[in-house]
Amino acid sequence: MSRRKLQALEYPNLPNIDVQALDQIQFRNIVLWLEEQKIRQYNELEGRQPLRDTRNDQQWPSALNQYLNDLDLGWAVGRSQAEILDLLLSIAVTLEYAEEGKAEKFMEACSINVHAKKDQAPQIIAANPLDELDFSSPEFVKGVNALADVLRVTKHPNHLLTLEGCAKLVQTRYSKENMKNGENVIKKGSAFPFQEVDKSFESGDAVLNHAAKILRLLFIMDLRDLQTKINECIVAVQSITANPKTDTRLGKVGY
Repeated sequence: MSRRKLQALEYPNLPNIDVQALDQIQFRNIVLWLEEQKIRQYNELEGRQPLRDTRNDQQWPSALNQYLNDLDLGWAVGRSQAEILDLLLSIAVTLEYAEEGKAEKFMEACSINVHAKKDQAPQIIAANPLDELDFSSPEFVKGVNALADVLRVTKHPNHLLTLEGCAKLVQTRYSKENMKNGENVIKKGSAFPFQEVDKSFESGDAVLNHAAKILRLLFIMDLRDLQTKINECIVAVQSITANPKTDTRLGKVGY
């Protein structure tokens, strides 16, 4: 990441250094370059002078700490060389991006990289014919409506919702398991009088009241289905834990 930031900032000596293994002189030169070319915390030349003395092993670390404090990064004093470099690079990139015309330059570079990666990506040809369908074509809509007529599913203005209803019906009634049970799958009896259910509220609109009742009943049905699946899971776990398999040959009597 640090190398990419240096590349974005057009650091001139980037090809000649290993960003992951900088020595102290290289690190100090980068910090000095960032201050003089990008960050410019010190307006006066005297303020940058301590950072310019990159060969002074005694004074330069103190100058760096002072520089971090002046940048309101006093909390970074004592951090690793890589962490400090990444912080300074982030500040420099932010300042560079804020300059007029630089934002468009970065965005253009990102766009070129994205398109390049897309061009380099392998082309995957799907073998599934459903991937080639146009779900908004008139032929597809006509086919969904014809399927709804066969299954006696109420049509919705959105043909995709109609298709979803058909899929749920096929899943619950025409699955392989349900087809074996035959007539037992089809629920018989009188329709549930949902109009007479107490809804516990009154909206003032009869149609809205009916819709709210139906939604609540559907929610209760979902909860029952969830509880059934939870019970099945508990039974499956208990069948394993309540009847553990033991190997009596491994038993030992006495000491």
